[in-house]
Amino acid sequence: MNKPILDIKDVPSPVHWVTLSLQHLFAMFGATILVPYLVGLSPAIALISSGLGTLAFLIITKWQVPAYLGSSFAFIAPIIAAKAAGGPGAAMIGTFMAGLVYGIVALIIKKAGYRWIMNLLPPIVVGPVIIVIGLALAGTAVNMAMNYDPVTKEYSLLHFSVALVTLAATIIFSIYLRGMLGMVPILGGIIIGYLYALLVGVVDFSGVAKAGWIEKPDFLIPFVHYDVNVTLSIALLMVPVAVVTLSEHIGHQLVLSKVVGRDYIKEPGLHRSILGDGMATMISALIGGPPKTTYGENIGVLAITRVYSVYVLAGAAVIATIFGFIGKITALIGSIPVSVMGGVSILLFGIIASSGLRMLVDSKIDFGDKRNLVISSVILVIGVGGAFIKVSDEFQLQGMALAAICGVLLNLILPGREDVKDDLFEIEADRKDGVA
Repeated sequence: MNKPILDIKDVPSPVHWVTLSLQHLFAMFGATILVPYLVGLSPAIALISSGLGTLAFLIITKWQVPAYLGSSFAFIAPIIAAKAAGGPGAAMIGTFMAGLVYGIVALIIKKAGYRWIMNLLPPIVVGPVIIVIGLALAGTAVNMAMNYDPVTKEYSLLHFSVALVTLAATIIFSIYLRGMLGMVPILGGIIIGYLYALLVGVVDFSGVAKAGWIEKPDFLIPFVHYDVNVTLSIALLMVPVAVVTLSEHIGHQLVLSKVVGRDYIKEPGLHRSILGDGMATMISALIGGPPKTTYGENIGVLAITRVYSVYVLAGAAVIATIFGFIGKITALIGSIPVSVMGGVSILLFGIIASSGLRMLVDSKIDFGDKRNLVISSVILVIGVGGAFIKVSDEFQLQGMALAAICGVLLNLILPGREDVKDDLFEIEADRKDGVA
């Protein structure tokens, strides 16, 4: 590890503080606003909840872990399904329950250690589930890119050209650019795609003109905007995904430990970082935002800049919260054509699926072993195929959640299961990122 320019508790000068915080804001911005855009939630609330959630995470981890929490892509399909079943309120209830799962797991880890969860969720289970998360959203990305109307079965070649330009720009940012520009391929792709969309005349600025500078965001408050009705169906949609994303959280903490040169598994402890992640998700649910997760993009910024100050991350959180109350910014985000987001999503959802494949490769999973072949095959077909079990309107298990549960059960039941090895930290620390 190189010597840090600013260590964990170092406070930058005011000018550097703002500049460095904006850098982290740009790194997470594109991905954080894309999730609410895809699931029909407010981008302003996503920004506010990411800011508040990050501050809660920093407090719970005793201002020792420099991490930023943004919108989680793993929950896109479950949120869409929950909204279809019971409206936005159902999605928020499910999001809150996912946060509670993090809190429960944090308590168990504090008492029993971490290895039990890695035995429950080994790479042969988590990898295929992550692949399912990406592939299950492939149709959504393509339909957005083509501006496809499922009723008339018509698409727009003009909008598709916008998506292709956006996709090309995102790839160029990701592959050819270095430093900070290489860390913000999603934001860069959205900006280039938006400019092209302006040139071909598919951007509507009417909302921006009408919006005020300071506006109250569209909060979704329980008991105010919706009735709280906890059902088993909602739990089965969201909770299994939360269990899987815990593996991603552990991977991020190990990579962050390697970057910063501290063992965050021991101090402040994995239970604190998981609790912080869960608290951020619950805060988000209480105001109408999507579930939260630590962002690999921001870990990359830390690695490049060697600025590890938690005050810089806190500054980014405060700025994000303020942006959520600026109506012009929210309206400008809303003016982004769906085809621009579709172009970004083609690459992003593919990367999610590929990261699951990468986990299998990095973990040296042997598919000559019939046990591994059976587990991964069942997860992939059940998840991508959209299998479901419906006992009643209140009890339905489908898609990704059903695939994850089947994978966990097969891993526990089939003979030949190996417990977590002593070199877990070394294996996991080599993973640069996972599914956001």
